[in-house]
Amino acid sequence: MKYTILIEKAPNSYGAYAPDLPGCGAAADTRDEVIELIREAVELHLEGLSKDGEPLPPPQTTAIEVDVPLPVDVTMPAAV
Repeated sequence: MKYTILIEKAPNSYGAYAPDLPGCGAAADTRDEVIELIREAVELHLEGLSKDGEPLPPPQTTAIEVDVPLPVDVTMPAAV
């Protein structure tokens, strides 16, 4: 199964979570590390649900990026 994972940049770290799996999240110093940790967290979360006899939530969340025009005098920080 494929679940949508949202990754958020904080000033000194990264966080990631799976909206379709409440309580399933991870935090790390780098983006690569948080991706690795959230993969492990999702796997463990699903294993736990299965062992408890709970149904696995179907993936339902999707994500898109939207281009939005900015006023001419606004500058955005460089993407990470």
